[in-house]
Amino acid sequence: MGLNAESFLHFGALDDLAGGDSPVHRLDPRAKVLATAAFIVAVASFGRYEVAALVPFALFPVALLALGGIPAGFILRRMLAALPFVLVLAALNPVLDRAPMAALGPVTVSGGWVSFASILLRFALTVGAALVLAATTGMDGVCTGLERLGAPRALTQQVAFLHRYAFVLGSEAVRIHRARSLRAFGRKVSPREFAFLAGHLLLRAWDRARRIHVAMLSRGYDGHLPTRRALVWRRRDVVFAAGWVGLFVVLRLWNLPRLLGELVTGGLR
Repeated sequence: MGLNAESFLHFGALDDLAGGDSPVHRLDPRAKVLATAAFIVAVASFGRYEVAALVPFALFPVALLALGGIPAGFILRRMLAALPFVLVLAALNPVLDRAPMAALGPVTVSGGWVSFASILLRFALTVGAALVLAATTGMDGVCTGLERLGAPRALTQQVAFLHRYAFVLGSEAVRIHRARSLRAFGRKVSPREFAFLAGHLLLRAWDRARRIHVAMLSRGYDGHLPTRRALVWRRRDVVFAAGWVGLFVVLRLWNLPRLLGELVTGGLR
């Protein structure tokens, strides 16, 4: 099973980072959710062969990363954890699309390799922005912001509880794995034993989740999760959201790297 408490606790590091105090942390969650949603839509709207036009969009996650005081290594490690799934999706592009697209000296680059690079760049931009949003806002803040922006409460509450109860399930899995390791003396898990442990894990997590729900009701839970900071629109929130959305529109309508390249090559002539 390969579980240990230390590796599992790393999953809660996003919530720990969200409790920080920086200019980005102090922004209204709705402003950050709006800007991030506009960013993802703009990045996803480019054609499959666009690479250079996507590069300026890296300014958004990098700026939030720096202003929020989020360790870059932390975000990169979590992006690398999801990278194999993207590589599987993009692996066939160079094989299926061999039409020549560009020439780098004596090397001819096919359209498949260009689309492959575009997919990897989109993945880095969108996943990086989503991780920075979670690290500076927290899942509860993101869900609250989405709900205040008009998302169905049923959806936001389900996402919030899924996030919280994932830790319940994970902690129970760590306990069961530790108990088995102390009694198995290195013996591998058989399929029958694995099925028994999985069923036992479900029952223990179900019982613990029920007790947590009862505790929440006894403390006045009425369908709304409390937030760490009051949601109040301020001028800085409007400037943040409007400024970034405006920049994304400009970057989407005009290919700035191409314009800059034409300007430089035209000047050299």
